[in-house]
Amino acid sequence: MLIGSWRVKRFSIVVLSAGLMLLVACESKDTKKAAKPVTQAMAPSIQRAAGPDSLPSAAKQQSPVPAQTPQPEKPDPVPDIIAEAEKAYNSGQADYKAGHLDAAKQDFNRAVDILMQGPVDIKQDDRLQQEFDKITEEINKLEMVAFKEGDGFAEQQAEPAPIDEANQVTFPADPNVKAKAEADLKNTRSDLPLMINDYVAGYINYFSTRGRGVFEGAWTRSGRYREMIFRIFKEEGVPQDLIYMAQAESGFKPLALSRARARGMWQFMASRGVGYGLRRSWWVDDRQDPERATRAAARHLKDLYNQFGDWYLAMAAYNSGPGNVQQAVRRTGYADFWELYKRNVLPAETKNYVPIILAMTIMSKNPAQYGLDAVQPDPPLKYDVETVSYPVDLRLVAECVDVPVEQLIDLNPSLLRRTTPKDQPFDLHLPAGSKEKYEAAIATIPAEKRVAWRYYKVQPGDTLAAIARKYRTTERAISQANALHGNELMKEAKLVIPVNGTGANGKIAYSRYASHYKTHTGDTVLTVAEDFGVPPERLRRWNGLKGNTLRRGRILLIYKPLGPGEADKAPARRRKKTAKGTAKPKSNSASSSAKAASQKQSLNAKSQ
Repeated sequence: MLIGSWRVKRFSIVVLSAGLMLLVACESKDTKKAAKPVTQAMAPSIQRAAGPDSLPSAAKQQSPVPAQTPQPEKPDPVPDIIAEAEKAYNSGQADYKAGHLDAAKQDFNRAVDILMQGPVDIKQDDRLQQEFDKITEEINKLEMVAFKEGDGFAEQQAEPAPIDEANQVTFPADPNVKAKAEADLKNTRSDLPLMINDYVAGYINYFSTRGRGVFEGAWTRSGRYREMIFRIFKEEGVPQDLIYMAQAESGFKPLALSRARARGMWQFMASRGVGYGLRRSWWVDDRQDPERATRAAARHLKDLYNQFGDWYLAMAAYNSGPGNVQQAVRRTGYADFWELYKRNVLPAETKNYVPIILAMTIMSKNPAQYGLDAVQPDPPLKYDVETVSYPVDLRLVAECVDVPVEQLIDLNPSLLRRTTPKDQPFDLHLPAGSKEKYEAAIATIPAEKRVAWRYYKVQPGDTLAAIARKYRTTERAISQANALHGNELMKEAKLVIPVNGTGANGKIAYSRYASHYKTHTGDTVLTVAEDFGVPPERLRRWNGLKGNTLRRGRILLIYKPLGPGEADKAPARRRKKTAKGTAKPKSNSASSSAKAASQKQSLNAKSQ
């Protein structure tokens, strides 16, 4: 029985195996006829759980072919390029609004560079081209003002604020210095509460030794503004001895700029200054006007005293903002500066701020005790005021009143460049007693020429030809402007000089790099040429134009005419020569590169 049963089972297994092999063979044959994908050749009915030994040999030999994996798409770099360009452009806008014009120029140039020098050709992607058009058009609006009215992006140079250096030091309190200061206080009169402690004594020690030069410089300059500050403080009803805040913060430097971007003699932050009527524009920053800033500081200090009821807290709030001081008072429950100092709830800079001012006050009110009696303060600054509603170059003003241009710059520190604004009145400060002289001289020069033209006083030995060479203009132009007959010049005669940027050979000198102007509806060759002060034929030559019409949205290349000083520095445009000395023509690719490079320099013409 057992043997018969085994034979039946063996026969069944053989039959089953043969059936499976026949089935596989049929499926393989059918597969070839159906031309199905290779991946479908495996029999789906075979289960892995049976193990590899249970598979037919044909199934073992046939291995599955993996499906092709789709390649991932390359990331699109354009959105990142545009975002980076926008970031640089927005940084430029912020610098421009803050008056940091050199930084703005660099940011704007970087925005253009990012678009033009990225991995994607700007001409091959509409998104990049649209972004380029948008950014250059916005930059162009700023360029137009600068290009047409004078010095463009050339930014006035600021000076470091002395308070930054003092805040970085910690000086020990010398017992002898402290004892001397305590003795001085007994005979010191002040409309501010004065006291001496180790913190104040430490700064007296500093200003008597390492910081002596800083103190003496501030003490000397104080003479220029002392009378004006005392007058305004009296009018505004604040203590006179708050003057020593300016001595400590800026050393009486109108162009002082701190690391925190506070500016001017009274170190106003931009937002705070606007709140007290200190205007800021492309041309003017009132934080640098000593009189306007002093009035704003007096009113701000008065408001802070009314808020805190304590002059030390008012000074601390002036430095770090009223919110910081108010929060410190709430946290501790003490409305007392020295308690807040000890509890370390004020910024480190503010903790030092009040002791620095008190040290300056004690030393200034006792000059002989600190060896300052030999240091003579500057005389008071005196000047006439002429309100002008037209743009005028300070170099022209200086020539009208026969003083160095540096004196005019010193008298007008709120001007961010050497030109008064076009779109708002400006109180031009002139040397005392020179107002009538200026008015008579400036009347001889057309209002629209007061940015470019000059005024000259004939000196012994002068000739018309020599004067024309000096100002890079022509004898004929000077003769016509002054109705001269012949070449004879009267001694000490005053001449109007129509400066047009001509060189010694009588040809106009132009900036090395082009600016770009995007045309608007109504623009013509003649109107654009007139706006920029260039000959129409030059504009046509630079841009391959014919006739007078311009289509809206065209980008024009414009080279700025240079003044006499600028013409001297303008590099000659030279063509490269071959070894034989013949002019080497530019290839198309070179021309394309030069055109692309000129885009990068779109703002550089402003600083020529």
